[in-house]
Amino acid sequence: MIRILNFVAVVALIGTAVWVYSIKYETIYFAEQVKKLENKLDRENATIIVLKAEWQYLNQPARLQGLANKFLDSKPLEARQIIKASELPDRPPPSDEIGDKLDQLLTGSTTPRGKGTSPRTPDRR
Repeated sequence: MIRILNFVAVVALIGTAVWVYSIKYETIYFAEQVKKLENKLDRENATIIVLKAEWQYLNQPARLQGLANKFLDSKPLEARQIIKASELPDRPPPSDEIGDKLDQLLTGSTTPRGKGTSPRTPDRR
């Protein structure tokens, strides 16, 4: 009986040792994976810093002004181009062209719904 208990104890000891070593090597593996991810994250952060520096260089006002002068046919803004919102023309009333055409086909009327049916607001000048 004592030999059976000794045998069970030895088997349990060997099983526990195998389990501990498997946990140890699994932990080492995951630690290496974490280190690889940290290195990759550092490389990505360095890339982001370089890209931000390039973006700042590309968006320099003097550089953009030179490109605009070279490639765009733009002219300086004149004072007469600036107006108040009240000086803008009124929006045309909404119209439903397809609905108007269907009404014309079905009823034979010549006046579209969207035109002439709603009174315009007076000018705000």
